[in-house]
Amino acid sequence: MKRVLTYRTFDLLHYGHIRLLKRAKELGDYLIVGLSTDEFNEIKHKKSYHNYETRKIMLEAIRYVDLVIPENSWDQKINDVIDYHVDTVVMGSDWKGSDKFEYLSEYCQLKYLDRTQGVSTSMIKKELGLHNPVSGVFQLPEERKNEKIGVE
Repeated sequence: MKRVLTYRTFDLLHYGHIRLLKRAKELGDYLIVGLSTDEFNEIKHKKSYHNYETRKIMLEAIRYVDLVIPENSWDQKINDVIDYHVDTVVMGSDWKGSDKFEYLSEYCQLKYLDRTQGVSTSMIKKELGLHNPVSGVFQLPEERKNEKIGVE
């Protein structure tokens, strides 16, 4: 079984993300997604609209994804490749040549895929005027089951 691993934040899931996951899955039999945790995003100076758990649930619902694991740091990647018996790590072509991933070629195949033109999370956030998550918004419906819902 050929295992493929990719890392991302996957905030505001869009067609470019789905296209990447489909192409990554086509490179093997089992697709693992390293999903950046909220804490790791803070280290990277990124802020997701959706929290980690919401993003994880959305990814797990996509047919191309077999397993979602937390990405907690830059340094965990070698261990992930070894622990999950990864054959190929897939990243966006904008990471090509970066010291953040290039060293992994000693442990597995490294494949860079072109990003989908015309769509990005940054672009969507900018066009919608989204800068930060809206405080107090329940992202998962089951979180509301004990809340009294009324009309004012």
